[in-house]
Amino acid sequence: MQKGLRSPLLPIFLIIFVGLMGFGIILPLLPLYAEVFRAKPATIGILAGSYSLAQFLVTPYFGALSDRYGRRPILIISQVGTVLSYLLLGVAGSLPVLFIARLLDGISGGNISTAQAYISDVTEEKDRAKAFGLIGAAFGLGFILGPAIGGLLSQGGHYGRAAFAAAALSLLSLLLTIFLLPESRTAELRKQVRQPRLIDMAGVKQAFGIEQLGLLLIVFFVFTFSQAGFQSIFSLFGERRFGWGPKQNGLLLAYVGVLAVLVQGGAIGPLVRRFGERRLVQSCLLLVGAGLAMTAFVTRWPLLLLTVLPLGIGASVLTPTLNSLISRESPQRDFGWIIGLSQSAAALARVAGPLVCGPALQYLGTPAPLLIGAGCVVLAWVYAMRLHEPALPASDPRFRKA
Repeated sequence: MQKGLRSPLLPIFLIIFVGLMGFGIILPLLPLYAEVFRAKPATIGILAGSYSLAQFLVTPYFGALSDRYGRRPILIISQVGTVLSYLLLGVAGSLPVLFIARLLDGISGGNISTAQAYISDVTEEKDRAKAFGLIGAAFGLGFILGPAIGGLLSQGGHYGRAAFAAAALSLLSLLLTIFLLPESRTAELRKQVRQPRLIDMAGVKQAFGIEQLGLLLIVFFVFTFSQAGFQSIFSLFGERRFGWGPKQNGLLLAYVGVLAVLVQGGAIGPLVRRFGERRLVQSCLLLVGAGLAMTAFVTRWPLLLLTVLPLGIGASVLTPTLNSLISRESPQRDFGWIIGLSQSAAALARVAGPLVCGPALQYLGTPAPLLIGAGCVVLAWVYAMRLHEPALPASDPRFRKA
């Protein structure tokens, strides 16, 4: 870690918060926007997956580019693409244009993985889970305000208006990057990185050859699959189960965002010190699985507020903790590429999840996507149980104070 670089966590927090607020505006509205063009649930699943398919293909490459040329220029390039994609979404007059807009955003969507690599650059290993938790709180804050804003702006079917608001927020995030964010990657480290390759199968094989890193990537993939499938059909789940529209769906996502902020903003550090990262991963996978299974059978919305508690709390702990473990198992020289690879695995899961859960909702009924997700989380737990100890930071020399 470069000394004196703790302060950049504030601008990266602001950048992620503003960017995710724009993303939060769009996410719950996209299925309803697609229905305007008479898209079926299966087609909506493909639309949701198109963004992640593009990310799957390019995110490791963007990560490698950030290793070679620095985090800051890659963040700027990816954010420009996000602004353009939201503008295109705002003027979309057909379903194919919606697909083009989502693909463009996915192709340029290296900003989150690059921001995570930035955090790995500027934090010590013992503080990394807490730092990822604070950034996760920025995600949560973005999802508190974003869906609520999107729900209000889209009243009466004005989905284009919400997309323009997302573009404005993404432009603000871009300006914050340009004017506030210093480079975190030293010239010495950049020189050690080989020329990035768009397809690097040798590097993938090497990463999965590291036993713990390979297990973590598998757990991250399966967990993300379960979340992506549920998220992609959540608006339709709320519509069919409770008769909800954009406003109610947006408020529920804001409620989940509040949970994420409370957990990730203050609880990650103490939890890691008390239980260790690996044990947290194993326990929280069980929480998420229970939350998905219970939500599948909820018929009244007040009970839904209770069943999403274990789901929201577990997922809020899992995401930063898995990211921290993955970065700890990665060589410093290749932080960007490895984190890009993990995000590529997550993107593949976000392609597969909607492709499975959209048709499951259409042909098997409303509970099916959630039960599929619960089963996947149990599978992730089986893999997570193979992660090595020590689980307690007190017995891990990387956590001992000098």
